[in-house]
Amino acid sequence: MNIRAMAVQDTDQVLCMMRVFYDSPAVLHKAPNTILLQDIADCVGECPFIEGYIFEEDGQIAGYAMTAKSYSTEYGGLCIWVEDIYIKPAFQGRGIGKAFLEHLEEQYRGRAVRFRLEAEDENQHAIHLYSKQGYQKLPYVQMTKEV
Repeated sequence: MNIRAMAVQDTDQVLCMMRVFYDSPAVLHKAPNTILLQDIADCVGECPFIEGYIFEEDGQIAGYAMTAKSYSTEYGGLCIWVEDIYIKPAFQGRGIGKAFLEHLEEQYRGRAVRFRLEAEDENQHAIHLYSKQGYQKLPYVQMTKEV
């Protein structure tokens, strides 16, 4: 399994995977293609706040992930948010999600003080994976305001 940076030539395949992900119960907000294309463009462009990753197995794209960066005043340093993580059904159960989370920890060792992610209650498979990797549920109520 290979984890690499997302590239412009991945746009069509990533958009297809994002469409499946964003149309699933795993995501509350059903983003339009214009937003998803902007996300991809920012991942492969110069935006310093988001990074895109491609998972490859046997020469095929098996999935993608996107992470965002913020500062945690609670922990005094860089926080990496796992915004999206999607693995095609044919590649699920092969340890790709676990490998990606370990990859992130290695990539940001000594630089990040916290990793965060969100999961819908229905996605118990993902929650189980995250728990096994040391992630814990937070008691916070998250609130948002779109502008």
